[in-house]
Amino acid sequence: MSFMTLAHYLQIMDRSWRSQDGGKIATFISVRHEHAKYANYQLEMPEGLVDKFLVSPVDELVVLHLKCLYYLGKEDYLTAYQQQSTLVQTFAKILQAQKEENWSLPIMYTICSDLRLIAQQAEKQKVGVNEKPGEILEKAAECLMGCFRVCAADNRSGEEDTKRIGMLALVNQLFKVYFRINKLHLCKPLIRAIESSPFKESFSLSQQVTYRYFVGRKAMYDSNYKSADEYLTYAFENCHKASRKNKRLILIYLVPVKMLLGYIPSKKVLEKYDVIQFWDLVQAVCQGNLKLFDELMEMHESFFIKCGIYLIVDKLKIIAYRNLFRKVYLILNTHQIPVEALQCALEYLGQDVDLDETQCIVANLIYEGKIKGYISHQHRKVVVSKQNPFPALTSLT
Repeated sequence: MSFMTLAHYLQIMDRSWRSQDGGKIATFISVRHEHAKYANYQLEMPEGLVDKFLVSPVDELVVLHLKCLYYLGKEDYLTAYQQQSTLVQTFAKILQAQKEENWSLPIMYTICSDLRLIAQQAEKQKVGVNEKPGEILEKAAECLMGCFRVCAADNRSGEEDTKRIGMLALVNQLFKVYFRINKLHLCKPLIRAIESSPFKESFSLSQQVTYRYFVGRKAMYDSNYKSADEYLTYAFENCHKASRKNKRLILIYLVPVKMLLGYIPSKKVLEKYDVIQFWDLVQAVCQGNLKLFDELMEMHESFFIKCGIYLIVDKLKIIAYRNLFRKVYLILNTHQIPVEALQCALEYLGQDVDLDETQCIVANLIYEGKIKGYISHQHRKVVVSKQNPFPALTSLT
């Protein structure tokens, strides 16, 4: 069964271009639309037929789209990527030439998103080809930047016709590429551009949720946990409740950030979004149970590494140390805690440490403000403050 004749499709594109219906063109120029899977749209040389129905500049876009579908049908993702890349570059020139109008922005959103997805497929396929990992995605990002510059250069202030309203969708696509190829430093100028945009509050909520999710993750990797908490919390609370997969994804990063700031996530929420891996970890950290902590880190190692949070979660160990030392302090009921007592507690929980290493752990906790006191090296004792020696972690942010 065929979807519709190619002639009918071309007539729709012609009408939509003349009436400046960016939304309809975007639908019919997407490789994810229903028409893309039918063989009568997958043409290696569609120029002759297209020229009968379409005029410049939309004819170029449709020719490149149909060629891209041809190579996708043959599962030749590298050549399909080249066609889609040329399509995006051609569109960027058209967009630049459209003065005082932004009706074609939906087309940009679609073809740029498709470019990233095809680039990901091409990356997987280029095994044995003489290219560095991530090279195709990096080229795709350069292509997306071409559209971004066109939008950013539009200095009109009216929201209804400025191209700057299209910046956030492109920034989100670029974030997805930069996180995948581990080039997070390239996110900084993009964040600056959005934060200083006069249209910051006008972007759609779904785009703002995506943006804050990535900015929150970047802040987390930069060890700026307060900022990470703010951005990720916004993303989680405003993400549509039906998008369980996305809410779970946000939570995977939000939970360790919250814990580092001293907040304990609820078991109910962790169960609801199927990230129960964190609950035993919460218990281990709260109890100062280092043996359990190490076992859980080993057990869930592949999950934490796959999500890119292993090093962040591992930082929770310092809080487990703090909670263990607080227990020793409460048991001994003295403000002068022998370092040997702390070492003994660590060894009991499977930590292979000597006195110097124990003092080093204490020194770090004091430096971070998690213990109020000092180490008396002469007496080999940790002298803690008589007032609030173990401040609440939430008070340190």
